[in-house]
Amino acid sequence: MEPILEMQHVSFSYPDAKKVLQDINLRMLPGEKVALAGMNGSGKSTLLQQLNGVLQGQGKIVVGGIRLHPDAIGMIRAQVGLVFQDPDDQLFSPTVYEDVAFGLVYQGMPPDEIRLRVTETLELVGMAGCEERMPYHLSGGEKKRVALATVLCMCPELLVLDEPTAGLDPRGRRELICLLRSLPQTMLIATHDLEMARQVASRLVVLDGGQIVADGAIEALLSDPDLLLAHGLA
Repeated sequence: MEPILEMQHVSFSYPDAKKVLQDINLRMLPGEKVALAGMNGSGKSTLLQQLNGVLQGQGKIVVGGIRLHPDAIGMIRAQVGLVFQDPDDQLFSPTVYEDVAFGLVYQGMPPDEIRLRVTETLELVGMAGCEERMPYHLSGGEKKRVALATVLCMCPELLVLDEPTAGLDPRGRRELICLLRSLPQTMLIATHDLEMARQVASRLVVLDGGQIVADGAIEALLSDPDLLLAHGLA
């Protein structure tokens, strides 16, 4: 089976010369749900932002058979749906409908098709009937769902989520976990929430100091207290 994502020898440094990622090699197959765990500053968010060209470092990244380079950014971003940790970074329109429809409008999709796609996607994330609500009036959990809908409506092959349960109350967290488990997309989820990771993902990648220090079955790695303690996850 061909991988949906392949990262080979990927490194990244910010302008202050601090190296955040060092020789990252990661391969994901279609349908996999992979959790990416690590302490603050380990490089998780930087790694995620490499995948659709928000940040660009050294090395080779291939998504859906397409190599990431400046001329292919549009095609890559059509395949990689990136959901930011803070939904307020993703929601900027006057209504939920306009936020979810934004990417489809930009693509030039006919209005009737846009309306259908938005309706179906909002129903999928449990926000049916909220089209005319103002995003800044939504609860934290509702904002997370709408931010996810803005990405899902584009039908990405790879769904990339940065701390999806951060800031949610227990009910919102539980509902989001159920939603993520039900989605068919290949997922890469950066998180501190190891119990959520256990419920959603089958594989765990541990990042520390910008390097992958462990990669394997999630139950096995979460059952290794020495590993978790050594990398600040206990």
